[in-house]
Amino acid sequence: MTVLFECTHQGERHFGLGSPEDTELGLYPLGDLDLRAALLAADGDMAAFTAGLTEGRTPVSVPVTEVSFRPPLLPDSVGDAMVSGFMATHNVKVDAGTQAQPNWFLKGLGDVLKVSGEPLRAPSGFVALTEEAEVVLVYVTDGSGTPRYAGYTFGNDLTDIGRFRQHNGHLSYAKLCDAGVAPWLFLGTPPLHVTGQVTIERDHSPAWQGTFTTGTKALHYGLRDMMSGLFAHEALLHPGRVHYVYLGADRSSFHGGFTMADGDRIQMHFATHSVRLTNQVSTTPHA
Repeated sequence: MTVLFECTHQGERHFGLGSPEDTELGLYPLGDLDLRAALLAADGDMAAFTAGLTEGRTPVSVPVTEVSFRPPLLPDSVGDAMVSGFMATHNVKVDAGTQAQPNWFLKGLGDVLKVSGEPLRAPSGFVALTEEAEVVLVYVTDGSGTPRYAGYTFGNDLTDIGRFRQHNGHLSYAKLCDAGVAPWLFLGTPPLHVTGQVTIERDHSPAWQGTFTTGTKALHYGLRDMMSGLFAHEALLHPGRVHYVYLGADRSSFHGGFTMADGDRIQMHFATHSVRLTNQVSTTPHA
């Protein structure tokens, strides 16, 4: 499967096609190329898309340690990106109170997306934080206001689950933390089955470890119904807007009885796709 990424190298923007396991990256200067427009123009033909990007051009090989990655397809104006998601979507969370349609929440605009190595901001007054290892779908809204699926990546939906547990009407507040996101955009259909492991470090030592299972096979809801229900709302459909939609999580450290603290380092390994995501929790003071 083709995997697209964007990065900065020596102060210049580049893109590449590769694998999360690569230690050497083949970089192409981005220049005035608009990757989002190119994806829309390809209309799902990924072979044509990649050929159009690379034909007649020779990539420069660069060690992965020398680049700074960017969230996939992130617009230069963070206001043109919307980060949102669904909660309690997985079969393991189904109970007698499960609704016919899952709750949706807004996490923020493009500036809440953080790649590996960047801190995840959370309110200093959080009740109980937890990580959530998730599949993230990426959509680019075309000129007619139709969201077009671009691909998928993986992320960490940091959540103040304690606040939600205290008052389930406070889901929106509970979700207003930063979101970790991998820079790798997989140009294919959403994955059926994803497994991996989370390690939370405190003072440079593992404090909690656990496994997770996600992917569309793990969802209680039909993905097509979820997305068509969301994008039925015209308020979301401004042309050019990029949507990052988090699909919900398996059990987390909170369900394992762990209490997260400021400064904890969260490492996620999406083993089936060789993707690693590491971020440190950083609380922000009240205004």
